[in-house]
Amino acid sequence: MPITQFFGGSYFDPETTRVMGVAFEMAREALQLGDRGNVFDERIAKRIIELAKAGELNPDLLCESVLREFSQHL
Repeated sequence: MPITQFFGGSYFDPETTRVMGVAFEMAREALQLGDRGNVFDERIAKRIIELAKAGELNPDLLCESVLREFSQHL
């Protein structure tokens, strides 16, 4: 599932888009969402987008941040 569907009119350069996509897929895989994570997909994507807008472009750190936040709320 591409993260681009959650951009909501925001534009990112191709490398940033790639990095966010990698982090998004890593987080989805770690959370084992498969095809049933529609609400979670949106929350994951929006958080990754927020972090990327703030300047974080390391996919491992983006994923880890999302996983930390989700583990606190599950």
